[in-house]
Amino acid sequence: MKRKWIVIPSVLVTLACALYTIDVWVPFLMDLKPKPEIVIDKPTRKEAITTLVAKLNEHYVFPDKARQMETVMLAHLKNGRYDALTDGEQFARQLSLDLHAVTRDLHMSVWASAKPVPYDREMGPPPATKAQWKQRTPTARRLLLQLGLMLGKVGNVKVDHLDDNIGYLKLDEFPPSFIMAERYAAAMGELADTDSLIVDLRDNGGGSPDTVAMLVSYFVDGRTRLNDIWDRSSGVSMQQWTLDKLDGKPYGGKKPVVILVGPETMSAGEDFAYTMQALKRATVVGKPTWGGAHPTRLFRLGEHFAASVPSRRTISPITGSNWEGMGVIPDIPAGPKSAMDVARDVLQRRLLVPVRQVAAVD
Repeated sequence: MKRKWIVIPSVLVTLACALYTIDVWVPFLMDLKPKPEIVIDKPTRKEAITTLVAKLNEHYVFPDKARQMETVMLAHLKNGRYDALTDGEQFARQLSLDLHAVTRDLHMSVWASAKPVPYDREMGPPPATKAQWKQRTPTARRLLLQLGLMLGKVGNVKVDHLDDNIGYLKLDEFPPSFIMAERYAAAMGELADTDSLIVDLRDNGGGSPDTVAMLVSYFVDGRTRLNDIWDRSSGVSMQQWTLDKLDGKPYGGKKPVVILVGPETMSAGEDFAYTMQALKRATVVGKPTWGGAHPTRLFRLGEHFAASVPSRRTISPITGSNWEGMGVIPDIPAGPKSAMDVARDVLQRRLLVPVRQVAAVD
């Protein structure tokens, strides 16, 4: 019995350490492990291209661009451009490059898989609730996610308090809202008493638009319309609104907020910066962002190929557009080394304005 109580904690500690250092050892092992070769032939290439063309024409957000991509892809197929490509990975990369030559849509890509790709109906949309996630996710993966949350490898929220009572919030991703609700509530509770806030999204790789809407809800007073999301497949446009009820303390719609961005700010990270900027709720500081605004769906192109096709378009009711292709353009340009100092200077000057106004009255 004593031996059992020694072994179990040791295994748990080992697992925790392995997950904590995952950023180091997984890439190392992946480099060592030979990738299985995906050998393809002419019928396989033709199936992938004709299926891709059909999916683009049916689902891509811009029908005219879909027809242009169809023309290019079928012309390349006919003139033998792909004949020499017998490796699946190379073929997928070439298809992605040819698509991007027509439209600079960074969310669109083709990828190859040594394992059979599930059918479209099996992939389905990502889970929207915790109940759906539990139902559709194997137990082992759920346990690993919980451990990743505990160790800060998933949904990490960094909170700090700087001089002059300036708060600091760093977010590297926007995981599903059911994962982040408690974390945002805790973070915003810690920051509620600060006079101003810096939100650092410079390393944010994206995530869920619903989570973005939830976070924006902390920074506005009253119910606010955010973005509309138009779905090409259904032709239906869905309005996004702030949440009526929040866990934790709202930050409110008055205190100054600066958002730090850069080329590594992607997708949902751009969504938050663009939306807050359009609402005139924040000043954006840094470099232009990645430039991907169209939510995607995965489609099967054959046994070993799938495509990520942007099938929805985010539209701001304020600007009538989004950040696709050009990224979020900062209000104040700043390099990586100076961005934080610029943000603090902006907030310090903003916080001094009321003091100066009172002094003038007195």
